[in-house]
Amino acid sequence: MSDLPFTLDQLRILRAIASEGSFKRAADSLYVSQPAVSLQVQNLERQLDVPLFDRGGRRAQLTEAGHLLLSYGEKVLTLCQETCRAIEDLQNLQGGTLIVGASQTTGTYLLPRTIGAFRQRYPDVAVQLHVHSTRRTSWSVANGQVDLAIVGGEVPTDLQDSLEVIPYAEDELALILPVSHPLAQLPSVHKEELYNLQFIALDSQSTIRKVIDRVLARCDIDTRRLTLEMELNSIEAIKNAVQSGLGAAFVSVSAIEKELEMGVLHQATIEEVVVKRTLNVIYNPNRYRSKAAEAFITEILPLFSNQELDPKLLEPITRVKANHKAKDAPVADVAEVEVKSVAESVADSGDSTS
Repeated sequence: MSDLPFTLDQLRILRAIASEGSFKRAADSLYVSQPAVSLQVQNLERQLDVPLFDRGGRRAQLTEAGHLLLSYGEKVLTLCQETCRAIEDLQNLQGGTLIVGASQTTGTYLLPRTIGAFRQRYPDVAVQLHVHSTRRTSWSVANGQVDLAIVGGEVPTDLQDSLEVIPYAEDELALILPVSHPLAQLPSVHKEELYNLQFIALDSQSTIRKVIDRVLARCDIDTRRLTLEMELNSIEAIKNAVQSGLGAAFVSVSAIEKELEMGVLHQATIEEVVVKRTLNVIYNPNRYRSKAAEAFITEILPLFSNQELDPKLLEPITRVKANHKAKDAPVADVAEVEVKSVAESVADSGDSTS
C-alpha cells in the first residue's frame, strides 16, 4: 500500500469504541455524531479489507484484527502525543502539560502540595493528576499516558523491566485512636495492646490494606489476632469512624495532618515499633521525558521528601537513555490503562486506595 489505510482520527475512534463499549458512547465522548463514527469505521474496515468489530452482541466487541490494530494504534497515538509535547517544550516551559499519576492516598494527600509548588514556579504549564490503583497507574506510565507517578503499592512484576522504580519517601502509617480512648492518655502503647483494640480498615482487597498487613507482619504483629470491627471504602470514612469513637485504625500520617492539628484524633506511639512504607517514583526510561517532568522531578520532589534521593532520579535527561536496554512497553487492555481523576476514582477507592 502506498498510502496508510487509516488516519489518526480513525485510530482515536477505534480506541474510543473499545473503551466505551458502544458506537453511541464513543461518539458522545468524541463530541461527534454516531453516524459519523459508524461511517469512519466502515471506511476503515473497507480500506483494511477486514472486520474490526463483532456486531453480534450488545457491546461492540473487537475482532482479533481489531485488537491487533488497537494495540499498534495505541502506540501510534502515544508517539504522536510525545511528538507534540516535545515541540511544546521548545517554548522553555511557557506552555505544555505535565501529567502525574498517583495511587489513592498519595494522590489525595501528598501530590496536591507538590503540584501547588510546581504551579507557583511554572504557572504557564498545565498539570493533570491521574489517580488510580498502583497497578493501573503503572500501566499508564509504561504506555506513556502519564509522565511519572508516585505510588505506595507494589509495581506489577510484568512491568518492572519496563519501568524505573526509585524510592522517594518514607510514609509512616500511624495508629490513630479517638481522643477519648484510655490509651490516648498514655505516652506510648505496647504492641500487645493492639490485640485488645477494635480496628477499622479498608476492604481486604485494597492495596493499602495489603501493604499495612505486610508492614505489621514485619514488625512481628500478627494481623490475624487483630479484631476487625468494620471495613469501610475510603480513608475519609475511616477517619470519621475513629473520630466518632468506633475503633482504631492505621492510616498514612499525611492523611491526618489537619485532624491532629485540630485535636480531633490521637496518634499513638507504639513501643519499639515504627510502621512505615516506602513511596516510589516510577517513570519509563525508554520514553521522552518532558522539560516539565524534569523540572518537577529535579526541583519540586526533593522539597517534599524525607530522605536523600537516589541520584538516578535527579539525573537530567531530555531524551531516551541510549544505554538503557530498549524494550517496547507492554500494551494493556484498554480497560487496564484507563486513568481517572481524583473525583472519579473515589467511588472505587476500595480497589485503588494505596
